[in-house]
Amino acid sequence: MSTDTPALSLARTLATAGRVLRQLRHDPRTIALLLIVPVLMITLLRYVFDGDPETFDTIGASLLGIFPLITMFLVTSIATLRERTSGTLERLLALPLGKGDLIAGYALAFGAVAVAQSLLATAMSLWVLGLDAIGSPWLLLLVALLDALLGTALGLFVSAFAASEFQAVQFMPAVIFPQLLLCGLFTPRDQMHPVLETISDVLPMSYAVDGMNQVLTHPDITGDFYRDILVVAGSALLVLCLGAATLSRRTT
Repeated sequence: MSTDTPALSLARTLATAGRVLRQLRHDPRTIALLLIVPVLMITLLRYVFDGDPETFDTIGASLLGIFPLITMFLVTSIATLRERTSGTLERLLALPLGKGDLIAGYALAFGAVAVAQSLLATAMSLWVLGLDAIGSPWLLLLVALLDALLGTALGLFVSAFAASEFQAVQFMPAVIFPQLLLCGLFTPRDQMHPVLETISDVLPMSYAVDGMNQVLTHPDITGDFYRDILVVAGSALLVLCLGAATLSRRTT
């Protein structure tokens, strides 16, 4: 059995990312899920609140951060698990390819898709659906992109603990739903039960939603916004490192 390659290699990482992107190119259903579904959901939400644009401004900004996280989580976890169960992952790791190269390559590939997804959803919200944000549109895009990268990292991580695609989807109630309920989308976090508020303070989606709301209500970058993006980015990096540590060389 070959040992792990000790250091990251840019060439191996780029080769892995290129392979993943080529596979995605031949999977139109996944592309639709990643690029079109978030736009459709934002559009649907806009017309659900057709008579109350202010509510759409509040909830729409939050969902710009939540939708990319959820879709990237689903697609990444299933795609990675598919490679493990098909034996592709085991064959790749038998080559001079380190776990870090593999995780970084996946993150880079899905990160590129996340850029396209965030651009489409943000542009649709601001310039077609009329989302009213006081802050810079580029800051909304930044938060949406970081959220998508966090979803990618979470998907890579949980795929190590699933034995089938169905099990990968089952992680969604455990990983995503609690964050969705406690992130402040439905009620301000400071109005929750103190125990739930404390739990929400350690969940990255809470900072994703808060970051979007900072851009919605402040014309300039605030200290809270810096905190929010650092927490989301740091969480994504931490989970990627955990994903590399838990990546199994053998197919179970």
